[in-house]
Amino acid sequence: MSDSSLHRLVRLGDGEAGADMPRPDVAQAVLKDALSARPFDAAVTAFVLACLPRSKAPVLWVQDRTSRLENGRVYGPALKGVRLLRVEVSNARDVLWAMEEGASCGGLAAVVGEVHGAPPVLDFTATKRLAMRAEATGLPVWLIRSGAVEGLSAARERWRIGSLPSGVHSYNAAAPGAPVWEAELFRARGRAPGVWEVSHEVCHDGGESGLRFLSRSGDGPLEEDHSRAAHAAG
Repeated sequence: MSDSSLHRLVRLGDGEAGADMPRPDVAQAVLKDALSARPFDAAVTAFVLACLPRSKAPVLWVQDRTSRLENGRVYGPALKGVRLLRVEVSNARDVLWAMEEGASCGGLAAVVGEVHGAPPVLDFTATKRLAMRAEATGLPVWLIRSGAVEGLSAARERWRIGSLPSGVHSYNAAAPGAPVWEAELFRARGRAPGVWEVSHEVCHDGGESGLRFLSRSGDGPLEEDHSRAAHAAG
């Protein structure tokens, strides 16, 4: 079986999607949850950053105080193709308010909010409001939930992201290579759940970077897993 049946490079901003691929469509105007698999794991932040649309318009990134302490601040000048408009607030209520206001702004490329734990204000009704606002205004919205807490949500897709050992460095086997994440899509509308190994591949020929998904679900025989991946890549 060829390697192409096990992998697919998903270009950021590409309009194609396989029926079973967990591809986070960056242009899709819905609310998506991204949960950290473990405390103090930066994989969830990196995954969301890789999924953001590359645009001249800024991305509104809102953090509460505890999320800043656990995850740190995103260093905007180091990002390629993403302009950040960072907002720091003290609590989850202000994060949700800023996200709703941002989701109504036509001058943004996306909205990302970080909330730690499961505060009472972050209930199903609050996420439903965000989901409806995103779909009404046509803006992608990501909600990062730190502290490995699941909670209730009206998000159209719910991801759990964790770090895996990095890839092999191209020029130095003793050095860390590209980051690799385990991405579990555990709830979604119109898309099958599953677990994937995800890496961020940089194109050195002037093309766009992309996310490469490799199935890790292990549901059923190996041949069936390969068959599903081949179908998604076709």
